[in-house]
Amino acid sequence: MSQKQLPKEFYPLMEELQVVDFVLVELTLYLDTHPNDTAAIQQFNEAAYYRHQLVPQVEQYLGPLQQFGNSYSGYPWNWNEAPWPWQL
Repeated sequence: MSQKQLPKEFYPLMEELQVVDFVLVELTLYLDTHPNDTAAIQQFNEAAYYRHQLVPQVEQYLGPLQQFGNSYSGYPWNWNEAPWPWQL
């Protein structure tokens, strides 16, 4: 399988998605031990909303980020066409 060429506009979007995912993981861990922190819950919800907006922009270049019905597939099936994480 040849490596898919991605436009330069993809990389800042992917980096932003990685930052948001990191924030969500950290807030999840914090909220596990501080479940009543309303400010942290608000930050989590804002980050989750932002991620929801960002994912389609990344997927237009890369294809589906997750499977199991979390992302739509193009036709023909394109789950296997995206570069592997270590190829980015």
